[in-house]
Amino acid sequence: MDSTRIGIYGHSHGGYESTRALLAHSKSYHVAVSSAGNHDHRYVKAAYMEQWRGYPQGPDYRRDSNVVNAHKLEGKLLLIHGDMDMNVNLSTSTMRLVAALVRANKDFDLIIIPGAPHGIGGSYHSRKLRDFFVRHLHGIEPTTVRPERRRR
Repeated sequence: MDSTRIGIYGHSHGGYESTRALLAHSKSYHVAVSSAGNHDHRYVKAAYMEQWRGYPQGPDYRRDSNVVNAHKLEGKLLLIHGDMDMNVNLSTSTMRLVAALVRANKDFDLIIIPGAPHGIGGSYHSRKLRDFFVRHLHGIEPTTVRPERRRR
């Protein structure tokens, strides 16, 4: 295994975790794709986080926020989010992180998929995820395989 080329992918809470890997463990992780991540637990549905982390929100909520820690970004990050996500809100999760990354002058990539729900999925999502890893872990441009056009 080449320990200088390790990537991680996550969706939803896994999207939080994959970004967190670059922020907190940049010596281990070098590339991350984060899909529909809930990047700040202070803005996630109360019933979801508070059942595990407790109420009221303590200092650990701020400490563990990807938004608060955006300035620590090392490595390559691709954020993907559907604009119709009813589970993890685009504006209170990914866009807060984007704003913090911009304020910290960090480089990252962002894809907003119009009409996509929380599950996102689909061939475009899969291709962009794969291509990001190929480009940044293998250092080559990925080969694009286009599906044949259907005849009417």
